[in-house]
Amino acid sequence: MTFGSFFEVYEADKKQRVKESTWESKSHVIRTKILPYFENRKIAEIEAKDVIAWQNELMAYKDEKGKPYSADYLRTIHAQLTAIFNHAVNFYNLPYNPARRAGTIGSEAVKEMDFWTKEEYLKFSEAMMDKPRSYYAFEMLYWCGMRSGELLALTPADFNFEKQTVTISKTFHRSKGRDIITSPKTKKSNRTIKMPPFLCEEMQEYIKLLYDIKPDERLFTVTKSYLNHEMERGAKQAGVKKIRVHDIRHPYVKPTTKIIFFLPTHVIFLYFQKNDLLQKKDYLPDFSDISRILHALSQELVYE
Repeated sequence: MTFGSFFEVYEADKKQRVKESTWESKSHVIRTKILPYFENRKIAEIEAKDVIAWQNELMAYKDEKGKPYSADYLRTIHAQLTAIFNHAVNFYNLPYNPARRAGTIGSEAVKEMDFWTKEEYLKFSEAMMDKPRSYYAFEMLYWCGMRSGELLALTPADFNFEKQTVTISKTFHRSKGRDIITSPKTKKSNRTIKMPPFLCEEMQEYIKLLYDIKPDERLFTVTKSYLNHEMERGAKQAGVKKIRVHDIRHPYVKPTTKIIFFLPTHVIFLYFQKNDLLQKKDYLPDFSDISRILHALSQELVYE
């Protein structure tokens, strides 16, 4: 059996077991970086030396600007080849995994966590007020610490304004022109978030702006690329540093020591709300007393 034929078997076995977006990412890497080299080779005859030759080609690659693949991307590509061979070894009696024997390439990137201070975010949010949909979207992202896909899947039915909560039970992505709603990233991503009172008021105002919206209809009918564009526009207009949309859920808490603690926005908010320290965003403390927050976390007071 050729490697290309076995990939069809691998796809049939694995595709239904992962999220569609996950499979699309895996499949893209396999079809563009692995199949062109191994597709017509007999899988049982591929040896570690063949994998090493393939690795060398990847490491030698330069795009039209002379830029090579990043170490993190090389590691990702190799991981997909290893997974295919592992599947063949575990379920289809391939004697050994030549990709594992050849050894990995690349390395996992050290992911730096960027963030805005409260003052920077407030400048940004003011710049967003010219577009209500963008303003309310980023308010939810910042104050609730949710992911962009979770935001884009929100419907009016997800809110309980009496209890001041929003329930996260799904996520949104667009694939090949189709809008797709699936379960959240992980099981623990299913959660109910306590909202600040001012945010409840803002979201009620926003829902009223959406004429005749049904309980199960999306509140933010945009895409992640729209959020990225608006993030860049707002940051430039507000004169604050550019960060990723995902990083907006990573505000910081900095004590007087040299250690910086990172906590989700909604976790910080819940601590202060439970201690009657927060009524509206203008009164948000500077979070200088880290010990109280960490104590609250240890007592599980901020999770619901």
